Amino acid sequence: MDVTTWYLEQTSRSDLLPARPPSVEVDVVHAELPSPEFSRFLTTAVGGDWNWTRRLSWTWREWADWLEGGVETWVAYHRGTPAGYVELAPQDDATVEITCFGLLPWAIGKGIGGHLLEAGTARAWDLADRRPDREPTRRVWVHTCSLDSPAALPNYQARGFRVYDTRLNVPDDVYEGETPGPWPGAGPRSYGTPDTA
Repeated sequence: MDVTTWYLEQTSRSDLLPARPPSVEVDVVHAELPSPEFSRFLTTAVGGDWNWTRRLSWTWREWADWLEGGVETWVAYHRGTPAGYVELAPQDDATVEITCFGLLPWAIGKGIGGHLLEAGTARAWDLADRRPDREPTRRVWVHTCSLDSPAALPNYQARGFRVYDTRLNVPDDVYEGETPGPWPGAGPRSYGTPDTA
């Protein structure tokens, strides 16, 4: 299966463009305590329908090592329920990678994605304010591919990310067969519009 991967970046805080307000109330909260269980839940709940399988074989210790290496997880909540998340991984040379970003299926179509991406990218740019051991961020980057939601690339571009590389390849970690869903065998899901009153 051929997969197109797009690499995008911002090289100035002023590149970040605002999103329209979401249609529901949303709080974006920093998950300050590293929790392998919670991070694995977010990965499967958000990425299960999009072939996010690379981390599924990780042990608890591998998750803990990843999170304790300086990764930040920011979670969007609506009425106390997780709606999506963005994961920031500080790298060398004052660079921050957005390693994971997405919504739970029920939250799609409510304007939460643009709002969460704006908030998460802003946190990438002000990372040094929370981490005095780091110099100010000079670059934020992310990649997405043709297996991800069709809304992903346009959302990144609408927030001011620019494509700097495009590759056509066959990734080693593509899951062959039915997408795993949030747990093995769940498969792709579709949700009706939940009551948000």
